[in-house]
Amino acid sequence: MGFFGLFSKEKKETLDKGLEKSKESVLEKISRAVAGKTTVDDDVLDNLEEALITADVGVETTLRIIERLQARVARDKYMGTAELNQILVEEVAALLQENNTQGELDFTDPLPAKPYVIMVVGVNGVGKTTTIGKLAHQYKQAGKKVYLGAADTFRAAAVEQLCIWGERVGVPVIKQQQGSDPASVAYDTVASAVANDADVVIIDTAGRLHNKINLMNELTKIKNVMQKVVPDAPHDVLLVLDGSTGQNAFEQAKQFTKATQVTSLAITKLDGTAKGGVVIGISDQFKIPVKYIGLGEKMEDLQVFHREAFVKSLLPS
Repeated sequence: MGFFGLFSKEKKETLDKGLEKSKESVLEKISRAVAGKTTVDDDVLDNLEEALITADVGVETTLRIIERLQARVARDKYMGTAELNQILVEEVAALLQENNTQGELDFTDPLPAKPYVIMVVGVNGVGKTTTIGKLAHQYKQAGKKVYLGAADTFRAAAVEQLCIWGERVGVPVIKQQQGSDPASVAYDTVASAVANDADVVIIDTAGRLHNKINLMNELTKIKNVMQKVVPDAPHDVLLVLDGSTGQNAFEQAKQFTKATQVTSLAITKLDGTAKGGVVIGISDQFKIPVKYIGLGEKMEDLQVFHREAFVKSLLPS
């Protein structure tokens, strides 16, 4: 199936609308970078470097992009500013592809395991529980049987919020009392999912970076307990980051990747911010695939991240 067979017109419209603020901001910065210039010279590249950094792409990733553009200019000898936008799109998309070996799987694709166990991590306030609810909805819409585990037992509100999502989506939530052992909740969830022939298990975890060692121990314990039921669980450790926090999201990614083996990323709240460039920087710096992006409040507004479509929506071309 071709790329645009997977990426429907509705999804593209949602993506374009969700990244509108970011695109306007980037377009304005790039327009200033090339103002009055007809060829891509050192001044243009310097101005473009500043534009990308202020668009929250991040310093290291920006420098990698500029190096790629310099190589293109040297190879092509002459490059007009009119061509710059398209070449920028091509080079950023290529950079993301090189740094992410994982393919862009959709919710309807066959799962690599049954039950497919996803452990979701991230600090409070990033949209972690909402992302879990939206994931459950997308998988259910794709015909999958889903179980949720309320293993964030530190906050009563977290359990309640997950239960509300479970009711809204129409999927069971396994829970215990506040303060219960998170690993015990995870064990019960996976065991129930296996007993009831579920396809997908999504485990919520405590959203606090209270102490890296404590966090590491807690997440390791949850993993070990789940593996008593499903030996290779979790199949995915999904870190949820709030895209609207820009560089703070980098710091959270750094802390969580030190505390546990994160295998994929979900970047939320991109619709209300001009900091969409952070997706490019985080994807590049951590070499961890961005799997999902959040573009709005509706359950359908959590999308599988498609590199090419994202870059085309974010950057002027």
